[in-house]
Amino acid sequence: MNTTSASATTPTVLRSNLVALGTIARREVMRILRIWSQTLVPPAITMTLYFLIFGGLIGSRIGTMDGIGYMDFIVPGLVMMSVIQNSYGNISSSFFGAKFGRHIEELLVSPMPPWVILGGYVAGAVLRGLMVGVIVLAIAMLFTTVRIPHPWVTLSTVLLGATIFSLAGFLNAVFAKKFDDVAIVPIFILTPLTYLGGVFYSVKLLPDWAEAATHANPIFYMVNAFRYGLLGQSDVPLWIAYVLMLGFVVVLGALGLWLLRRGVGLRS
Repeated sequence: MNTTSASATTPTVLRSNLVALGTIARREVMRILRIWSQTLVPPAITMTLYFLIFGGLIGSRIGTMDGIGYMDFIVPGLVMMSVIQNSYGNISSSFFGAKFGRHIEELLVSPMPPWVILGGYVAGAVLRGLMVGVIVLAIAMLFTTVRIPHPWVTLSTVLLGATIFSLAGFLNAVFAKKFDDVAIVPIFILTPLTYLGGVFYSVKLLPDWAEAATHANPIFYMVNAFRYGLLGQSDVPLWIAYVLMLGFVVVLGALGLWLLRRGVGLRS
């Protein structure tokens, strides 16, 4: 009798958790679409300017980079840059807003396990990153001949990169005490790492010490894995990039779940 009851309860709990997960993710997506002029249009305009200025004006003078037209060369980095920034920014602002408004406490006292809360917010942030990435890639194809020779590498790299920086944005939101704290990491850490991650240049152009320092930058591996997906060329072995990205997902995900279980920075 008890065995039958337990087996009937397990699917019900799982189904309830999946509904809750979908609800949080749907709310995040609706928030993104409701303010689309702030979440989707600015990245499109910014990246169009990058293509026109760096790719068109400056790129025409540079010529090629590693045997690839400069406009084509910068496309993977610019797409990944937009995915990273928007995934990170979405969850850090959304979750901190929930914490600041004190309605995150309603989720914490609900029967939802931590993985549902974290998964819902991360899913929303990843979807925003994907939407922006698709928009930027579509714009890039108006200026370049990039045609995605390795679609599965391209898709998996974007998903892993968006997940990593969604989880990083969640950690930022957990420890942030005020709205200014949410902006510190993107300005002083995320932006420099992105620009120094091989978006606009090949690492082979750098002196030895700078090349070694670049290999310590995780964004460098994401940009190069994505460049392989779009152009079939990378400065690092693909397997190293995947091992690194999967490692970041596991570590940051485990840390996020631990913080939620402990209520660090969330409970008064």
